[in-house]
Amino acid sequence: MRVYGTEIASRLLLGTAQYPSPAVLAEAVKSSGTEIITVSLRRETADGSGTAFWQELQKTGCRILPNTAGCHSVQEAVTTARMARELFGTPWIKLEVIGHSDTLQPDVFGLVEAARVLSGEGFQVFPYTTDDLVVGEKLLEAGCEVLMPWGAPIGSGQGLRNPDALRAMRAHFPGVPMIVDAGIGRPSDAAQAMELGMDAVLLNTAVAKAGDPAGMARAMALAVEAGRAGFAADPMERRDMAVPSTPVLGMAEFA
Repeated sequence: MRVYGTEIASRLLLGTAQYPSPAVLAEAVKSSGTEIITVSLRRETADGSGTAFWQELQKTGCRILPNTAGCHSVQEAVTTARMARELFGTPWIKLEVIGHSDTLQPDVFGLVEAARVLSGEGFQVFPYTTDDLVVGEKLLEAGCEVLMPWGAPIGSGQGLRNPDALRAMRAHFPGVPMIVDAGIGRPSDAAQAMELGMDAVLLNTAVAKAGDPAGMARAMALAVEAGRAGFAADPMERRDMAVPSTPVLGMAEFA
């Protein structure tokens, strides 16, 4: 997978929130084989109080993808992104502009506006968006080179609520890196996303809240790998009727 000119071997991206301890987080990251981890500026504050957490993240050797989690306005998201670039030393930013407090659905109007501002300032934006084709087009026009449609509300673990919409996005934007972000609860959800032709999956809660985070991280990694391999193998189309795998022609006839 190539995003913003950077080649990434692992197609699983992992969040860093809600883990029982930094040690559990480090073990999960290692088990997942991920190369990219997301972190909110709220976890690594500018006053230095999050130094210990930042040091743990550096030990993983993963590339940091800061995010604007919890931002509800364009100005808040843009300001947070600017602070994250200074703190983490990267132009990458996972852009979130939340529009609904209960579902955490993106404010797509604010998202496009913020993406345009940040892209103009040299940021490489990873936008957390819905599965709407028009919004996807507007984000690309705003300068984004990757799309991150949700599978379901953040932290819900509901899996892919609208796989047909994701399939349509994949067909509509064939050359655009696409990462399913939010809603993945089980390895089967991750595999399904990859079988649809998605380039990667980003998840957090499903691993952080599992009874065995490291074990779940490994399971997710295997699911992503299997789903991608299945997509690449060009699976058969679904059929409405049964089709015998053993033909009738050539069978013995009994009088």
